[in-house]
Amino acid sequence: MRRIAAAFLLGLSPMFAQTAEDAAPVPAWNFSGYYKILLTRSETVFPAGEHYTADLNRLRLKIEGKPSEHLALDLQYDNELLLGDYLHTAQFQLQKSLPAPTYWNARTTYADKENYFGQHQLYRAALTWSRDATDVRIGRQRIAWGTGRFFSPLDILNPFSPITLERGERIGVDALLVEHKLDALSRVSAVYAPQHEGALSSAAAQWHRNCRGFDYSVVVGRFAQRNVVGFDLAGQIGQAGVRSELTRTRSPSGPVYTRALIGVDYAFANTFSLSGELYRDGAGASDSQRYDFAALFAGRIQNVGQRYSAAHAGYDITPLLKTNIDFISNLDDRSHYLSPSLTWSIKANLDATVGVQLFRGRAGSEYGALKDVAFAQLQWLF
Repeated sequence: MRRIAAAFLLGLSPMFAQTAEDAAPVPAWNFSGYYKILLTRSETVFPAGEHYTADLNRLRLKIEGKPSEHLALDLQYDNELLLGDYLHTAQFQLQKSLPAPTYWNARTTYADKENYFGQHQLYRAALTWSRDATDVRIGRQRIAWGTGRFFSPLDILNPFSPITLERGERIGVDALLVEHKLDALSRVSAVYAPQHEGALSSAAAQWHRNCRGFDYSVVVGRFAQRNVVGFDLAGQIGQAGVRSELTRTRSPSGPVYTRALIGVDYAFANTFSLSGELYRDGAGASDSQRYDFAALFAGRIQNVGQRYSAAHAGYDITPLLKTNIDFISNLDDRSHYLSPSLTWSIKANLDATVGVQLFRGRAGSEYGALKDVAFAQLQWLF
C-alpha cells in the first residue's frame, strides 16, 4: 500500500510543480470524501446466539482529475476501524479470514487487537484513456449492468446482497473496460475481468441502445465458467418507470437456467415514491431443504430461493426528515425481510440515520435463519 501511495504522489508531483510560465494549464482536481460511523446491535448467525455490538468507523478519501488531456483518474481510499464486542465472536474470526473478493489485493490489515481491528484499502483505483468516442478504463471500478434495485440478473461482475445494510457500497471489480459510443444514446462495451485461477476469469460484451424512449441492452459473455446471454429494458409508461432483465445461463456443473426480473417505479407529487420488483432465480432452490446457506454466508451467491417479491417506499416528511421502508419476501418459503429507517439531514453535509432490519420465517427458511439488526449511522460528507 505504501508503494501504491508513493507511486501515486510521484505521478502527481510534476503537475503541482508547474509554474506560471508553463504553457499548459494546471489540471483541475477534485478532492472529496466522507467520514461514517455505523453502529449495529444484533446476534451472530454462526454460531447462533452470540449477541454483539459493532462500531464501524470509515474514512473515505476520493480524488478525481485529469493528469492530461486524454487521461482521467478516479482514486478512492478507505480506512476502516472496527470496535465493539463483535470482535470477540467466532463469526468475526471467520469473516476476517475470508480472502479478498478482488483480483488485486489492495487491502491491508494494520491493526488486529483485542478491542479494535483496522484495515485500509483502495475502494476504487481506475485510470481512463479517452479519445474521440472511445474510453478505455483499467483498474478497480464499478461496472453497473442491469436495472434492479434489490435483484439484478445482469449485475454479474458486481453482485450485491439485497439485504446488505450498506447497499450503496460496491467493492467493484478489477477489470479492463472498453466503451465506444455509436451515437449520443448508443454504445458498445467489452470487459475483461481476470482471476488468479484463469478458468474463473470473465469476458463479456454489451450493446446498449435507446429506441423511442426505451433503453435496452444485450449482453453476451463468459462469467467464471458460466456462459450468459442477457437482455434488459427500461423506460416510461405514462408516469411510471418500468424495468426488466432476463438472462439465460449455461453452467458447466448443472443445467441451463433462467433469471428474470420485472420492476416498476412511481413517484407522486408529494415526494412519496414506490418501487416494486418480482424476481425469479432458476439457479435457486424451491425446497428449503436444498438451500445452499454455506455459499450465501460466504458471499458466493446473493439468495438461496427461486421466487421473490420486493418493494421500496420513501417519503419526505419534511425537507430535512425522510423515511424509507424496504421489504422482501421469499415466495417459496414465505419468509420475509422488513427494514424501516429514518434519516435526518442535520446540516447540508451531515446526515443521521436510525433503523432496524427485521427477519421473519419458520426454522430453515431463508430469512428465518437471519437475526434482527438495529442500527444507527452518522455520515459527514466533505
